[in-house]
Amino acid sequence: MPETETTESTERNRRKTREGMVVGTKMDKTAIVAITDRVRHRRYDKTVQRVTKLYVHDEENTLNVGDRVKVAETRPLSKNKRWRLLEIVERAR
Repeated sequence: MPETETTESTERNRRKTREGMVVGTKMDKTAIVAITDRVRHRRYDKTVQRVTKLYVHDEENTLNVGDRVKVAETRPLSKNKRWRLLEIVERAR
């Protein structure tokens, strides 16, 4: 019985991860990452791109505009920052 409780608690508290492109690095220890989601329009059945901007914590200021990064959900770090940097998938050319 205790095994199912721990499995359920870890499944329930799973943190979201997203992959996106860095679009801004002007702030100290913060980067703005644009996440693009493709969704079907309910009425017209056309694929629509939705862009969401996330404020990401970048402790060492290593990110540059154009980098592809993977970010994870975290506790609130400031007024807008709720994501942290997991890894840099691809550097900008």
